[in-house]
Amino acid sequence: MTLTPTLPGLDPTPVVEPRPGSRAARMLMPRSVDVVADLAADYGVCTRPVSLRRTDLDSGQTEVIDMPCGATQEAKCPACATRARRLRQQQIREGWHRDDEPDPGPLPATDAQRGLIVARAHLEFARDEAARASQWDQVTDLDDAIGELEAQITIEGMRGRPAPPHVAEDQEDGDGKRRVRSTKRRQDAPDLPRLPVENRTIGRTFEGRAGMVFRPSMFLTLTLGSYGRVHSDGTPVDPDSYNYRRAAWDAVHFPRLLDRFWQNLRRAVGWNVQYAGAVEPQRRLAPHAHFAMRGTIPRALVRQVAAATYHQVWWPPVNELVYEPGRAPQWEADAGGYTDPDSGELLSSWDDALDLLDADPDAEPVHVVRFGAQVDAKGVLAGTKDADRCVGYITKYLTKQAADCHEVTTARQRAHLERLWQELRHTPCSERCANWLLYGIQPKKARPGLKPGNCKNKIHKRETLGIGGRRVLISRQWSGKTLADHRADRREWVKALLGVTTDAGTAPARSDTVRHAWELARPTDPDVPPLGHRVLRAISERIQWRAQLAAAIRAADPPHVSATGGTACEARQ
Repeated sequence: MTLTPTLPGLDPTPVVEPRPGSRAARMLMPRSVDVVADLAADYGVCTRPVSLRRTDLDSGQTEVIDMPCGATQEAKCPACATRARRLRQQQIREGWHRDDEPDPGPLPATDAQRGLIVARAHLEFARDEAARASQWDQVTDLDDAIGELEAQITIEGMRGRPAPPHVAEDQEDGDGKRRVRSTKRRQDAPDLPRLPVENRTIGRTFEGRAGMVFRPSMFLTLTLGSYGRVHSDGTPVDPDSYNYRRAAWDAVHFPRLLDRFWQNLRRAVGWNVQYAGAVEPQRRLAPHAHFAMRGTIPRALVRQVAAATYHQVWWPPVNELVYEPGRAPQWEADAGGYTDPDSGELLSSWDDALDLLDADPDAEPVHVVRFGAQVDAKGVLAGTKDADRCVGYITKYLTKQAADCHEVTTARQRAHLERLWQELRHTPCSERCANWLLYGIQPKKARPGLKPGNCKNKIHKRETLGIGGRRVLISRQWSGKTLADHRADRREWVKALLGVTTDAGTAPARSDTVRHAWELARPTDPDVPPLGHRVLRAISERIQWRAQLAAAIRAADPPHVSATGGTACEARQ
């Protein structure tokens, strides 16, 4: 029996330990399955693997191999989410402080490749002659030959097509016409400098003491404006005056505002600025973005560009609801669209609503989203603690859903989240959103089954807080590699450190030494062990791998540098 302290002057309250063997004592014991899950997370073992059956086509021998599920959210699989987060950290590190261009440009074409393009030109000439002579059977044959030749061009190692196809593909509308916005509604920022953008991504250098040369980069944070005063926990001081409508619309169109910012910044500085960052919610649940930016730009110019950047949403007006979600318009097959629930009159189509908007000389955008006044930009040097800290800060919440980034514990926080979600639930997210029916307009390409308030877009889900697009934003020439390339770099580093080779790696070029057939294995198949057995086996395997890798790192002379740019412990995952 133990004693717990109480108020001064009073006797301590005795705490009675549960009787050994009682139900209360048993409930205090840790569960073995929880310990397995914790160990799996510690050693990077996927707890929901996908089982594949591999068959050797020469011997006929089969084996079941577990592949990681690849989840990026720790609520689904902590091990895979952690691995994905570290891979993003590797990608950010490799591209942030580069001193060479990641994309040097394509190699010159070989004689064989040039010959294929010449042959393609002759076929194009022959097709044009046949079309002029109305020899349509020859045109068909030449189209087939062009298709075969373009496939050969791809096999030979060239990207893209030498010319567009003769048959229009993937037209947006049936007539192939594209709506053009009036030039009076351009989204330019006229008060910004505009320079021709050079084809370079490397920032300038600075010379310090004793001739040392520095090439700093920047860490940038962009936020949205205020919707009303908030408490320290992010909840509004006055919920009735808090602008939830603007908060919802800003969240939906925040990705387009970021795209516009980088376009304006590149035009203002005159070179192809590269960035890597992530979008996450603030404590008040509004999205903001952290970016690692290669090179440095004067802070005053960054703030000027942010202040001048905006995104206009030219959609039909949404001043007030025409219908309530409970009595929304219904689809009428005879009328060919959605009709008024009372009069049966067909609702205005999306194109008709936009035509009215274009015809109105005094029309204004339904929404304009801008950044807030707070723009945080600071310089960061490669190899410093600040650089590692910023990379960790960017990727801090990548393994969580947006609504889980900040813990919601009080009734006031839950009410704030509920009010924002209700606004997001009925806010139009795109031209095809079912919520347009609430405003008396049929969505673009309307179809039966649309229900306002139940649009399938991620923006409307409670756990996304309106952040429905990509959470990770990486520019094209950041590191010059895809995630698959970075993943391969990690594998090659570990294989080189351990001296591991495979039959595929040592096989001669263009040989067919390894021949396997793969198929999906079901959990109920007799050759698939129970999940618990497979996870325990994988934990043991991971422990042995870590021991081997640690021994190889200690034995390395000179010490090997991780391909991730981080610690060796991170590479073991």
